[in-house]
Amino acid sequence: MNGPDVAEVQARLRELGLYRGAVDGIFGPLTDAAVREFQRRNSLRADGIVGPQTYAALYPGYPGGVGRFRITVDVDQRRLQLYQDGRLIKSYPVAVGRPETPTPLGDWTIVQKTLDPGGPFGARWMRLSIPWGAYGIHGTNNPASIGQAASHGCVRMYNEDVIELYDLVPLNTPVRIIGSVFTGRLLQVGSQGSDVREVQQRLKVLGYYRGDIDGVFGPLTEEAVRAFQQDQGLVADGIVGPMTYEALQRVWDIVLADVQP
Repeated sequence: MNGPDVAEVQARLRELGLYRGAVDGIFGPLTDAAVREFQRRNSLRADGIVGPQTYAALYPGYPGGVGRFRITVDVDQRRLQLYQDGRLIKSYPVAVGRPETPTPLGDWTIVQKTLDPGGPFGARWMRLSIPWGAYGIHGTNNPASIGQAASHGCVRMYNEDVIELYDLVPLNTPVRIIGSVFTGRLLQVGSQGSDVREVQQRLKVLGYYRGDIDGVFGPLTEEAVRAFQQDQGLVADGIVGPMTYEALQRVWDIVLADVQP
């Protein structure tokens, strides 16, 4: 993972004398080792994951700590579950991202709450700490979409459900999004089709691809994919797999300032 929340944890671990790497917002092996050592010293499960209990120990008084609320969203089951004191107290049906715009998996927190945003955001909006795009948990003006993979990546709820949830959970409530993310086939030299054309189009707009948008994965497409992967810190193998799909969507949203719900 990467983002400002990772940098904050790194800085805190450095204050405690457990982390000696760069505060760069990238959760790498040094950060993982420091988190595990902190967890061992605090009698926590040493799994290297900064979840609610570890946050509570790192930051005494953290609003989403032990004894408070946490949220789990299962994108496969299309359910949002609310826990208090480790006990499931509510379960809600939700809509999640479409295959081409999946809901980002990971451990996030609620960083903004807005009353009555209206339109496609419905009755309430709770923004998540995902560092790319604008993802959140919100209501909807299309209740028929609930239970479907229908959004641009946000988690949609019935308006009466999101009002109830909004009134219960504070800012900084942990939100864990779980499930499957890979929704496309592997693309490599020799692949053909509309998905290849879409990748070519995006790489062209992003300045990596200079060939024809013909849906044929040839040497120019492979070269563009490798260059993009290298810039994103990925293995530059020229194959469009899960991590490359995700990076393409992330950069695409940033470039287009796409904030659709």
